[in-house]
Amino acid sequence: MSFSHIPPVLGEALSQRGYSELTAVQSAVIEPEAEGRDLVVSAQTGSGKTVAFGLAMAAQLLGDDGRVRRPAAPQALVIAPTRELALQVSKELGWLYAGAGARIATCVGGMNPSQERRALQSGATIVVGTPGRLRDHLERGALDLSQLSAIVLDEADEMLDMGFREELEEILDGTPEGRRTLLFSATMPRPIEALARRYQRDALRISTKGDDRGHGDIAYQAVTVAPSEIEHAVVNLLRFHEAETAILFCATRDNVRHLHATLQERGFAVVALSGEHSQSERNQALQALRDRRARVCVATDVAARGIDLPSLSLVVHVEIPRDAETLQHRSGRTGRAGKKGTAVLVVPYPRRRRVESMLRHAKVEAEWIDAPSREAIRAQDRERMLAQLLAPVEVEDSDVELAERLLAERSPQEIAAMLVRAHRASMPEPEELATNTPEARQKAQAERHRPGFEDTVWFRMAVGRRNNAEPRWILPLICRRGHITRNEIGAIRVGPNETHFQIPRTLADRFADAVQRTAQDEDENDVIHIEASAEPPRDVARRNRREGRSDNAGGPHVRAKPFHRGKGPREDRKGGGGKPVGRKFANKPGGKPGKPKR
Repeated sequence: MSFSHIPPVLGEALSQRGYSELTAVQSAVIEPEAEGRDLVVSAQTGSGKTVAFGLAMAAQLLGDDGRVRRPAAPQALVIAPTRELALQVSKELGWLYAGAGARIATCVGGMNPSQERRALQSGATIVVGTPGRLRDHLERGALDLSQLSAIVLDEADEMLDMGFREELEEILDGTPEGRRTLLFSATMPRPIEALARRYQRDALRISTKGDDRGHGDIAYQAVTVAPSEIEHAVVNLLRFHEAETAILFCATRDNVRHLHATLQERGFAVVALSGEHSQSERNQALQALRDRRARVCVATDVAARGIDLPSLSLVVHVEIPRDAETLQHRSGRTGRAGKKGTAVLVVPYPRRRRVESMLRHAKVEAEWIDAPSREAIRAQDRERMLAQLLAPVEVEDSDVELAERLLAERSPQEIAAMLVRAHRASMPEPEELATNTPEARQKAQAERHRPGFEDTVWFRMAVGRRNNAEPRWILPLICRRGHITRNEIGAIRVGPNETHFQIPRTLADRFADAVQRTAQDEDENDVIHIEASAEPPRDVARRNRREGRSDNAGGPHVRAKPFHRGKGPREDRKGGGGKPVGRKFANKPGGKPGKPKR
């Protein structure tokens, strides 16, 4: 097909790549009204955004002869949140601009920085990288932004969510005034809008997402299980679907490590991806999936961006996504390029209401089902084995000779039975799951309570998700202020503006006295107020919804702790206190906040 409305060299590249027409977002960014303007683009995951911004910045990169210009410094910069996404972007732009003679340098963590510096000095036209590594090259003088004519922020919402605001601001502040800024983001929260206002001029907003935020080619399912049977449910889901490639998402690298080992022991061909793996290990894992040497990948959200596996047809949320956006990005790994996919949420009985709320927010219709039973898996196995064994195959003379010898010694029925048994033995055994009944759900609810926490008192403190509050740094703060151990703290519920936590009733009075005494030792401007809550957090949230207020808005007014960019609450940085280790923070030697551990 001829793409007459784009530069011929790019049209030829698209035709050779098998493109018959452009996607909605690719068409939108090259419309006359978008020409030369800053753009804020909101598009669905898997909609062809990389080619879209490659086409959008063609006017800044190509000369009249269709070749890239040859300045002494890079002309375009693309920033992506993860190594995988940066490498994928570099690969896509590579074939798109190959005929134009573009040189592309990739700068990501985990790779050799000396080789990257040499690539930058050799005359790179386009630089693709992650925020941390790009800032490092910029501060060392290896990255020259003086002649930049276009800059792209790909998956900008994820970069801000991962704590890269300072790096992005430093890079953007170092770019020329006249450069064109293209901001691509699957979602548009307020921080993204603030970034656009600060660094863009007269930006055109483009949205190619429909009213339904759920991906049209993905079938969503929610599987309810007892909390103790999550791993068994995952095994049965893998066996039931027998997907060519599947990704299982966990919340932490420890959980990835544990589930990976469990599935390996059960006989699955499985690889792992998390923040603890080097770039070489990640590349090997992805290559194993592409080569079909592995069929299952266990990953943290680091794999939710930038991984494109054409054979991926099943996504399992082993641990519930933290919000609707994470659900969207995880699930978007499947159902790409017109192919169908399935996304399954494994939902412990007590978490069903939260998942229902998240699905409503995401505008996703999910089918609520039970986990596949052994009998259902056996039935699927029979159908698959029949189809596989009855499929026509090419045989050699030696195969025919061996078959005749077997027929001489065994009956056809015996040979067929042995063949079925051999096929079945190669597949992991499915698990026996408890029946999903009201009694089972009640039992699971009772098992959630640790011994000694049958009778508790709820306390609340004036920090929440909007202050980056997370149990990992809240826990040591509570211990220090209340003079108790972590084993004496029950459930912790982090709301938008407040955090609730449980203390056994037998310790509640002593805890309250200690909290009051330690508050007197703190700076009056820095103290985080902790007090008993008259009602549990669920009741507070319900009352506030009825009254039209945001969650945690009820009760006596308590002033939220001031947070400082790149640091955390002052109280936590005093001697003996815990250090913030939320999404933006990680403990490092010397007390310097580090990058997120994913």
